Amino acid sequence: MRLDKFLKISRLIKRRTVANDACSGGRVTVNGKVAKPGHLVRVGDVLVIRFGDHFGHYEITRVAQTVRKEDAADMYRVVLEDNGARAERD
Repeated sequence: MRLDKFLKISRLIKRRTVANDACSGGRVTVNGKVAKPGHLVRVGDVLVIRFGDHFGHYEITRVAQTVRKEDAADMYRVVLEDNGARAERD
C-alpha cells in the first residue's frame, strides 16, 4: 500500500493530500529513510512523522485497503510520541 494512503486510512494524518505534502516535504521516514508518498509500506515498517515540535514513531502492524474508524488504531503500534511540550523549570 502507498505510504500516503496508509497514513490516511490509519488516521495518523487526517487527509491524503496533507499526508502527500508531509511525505513530499521530507517529514515522514520509513525505516530511517525519507520516503516519498508512493513508497510501499509493509507490516513491520517503522514510520517517523514530524510536524513542527511534534514527532511520533509508529510500527505498522496491519495493512488493509479499508478499515472502520474504530479499528484504525489497530493498524499501527505507537513506539514513541512527543508533542513538543517542555516542562517548565523552577
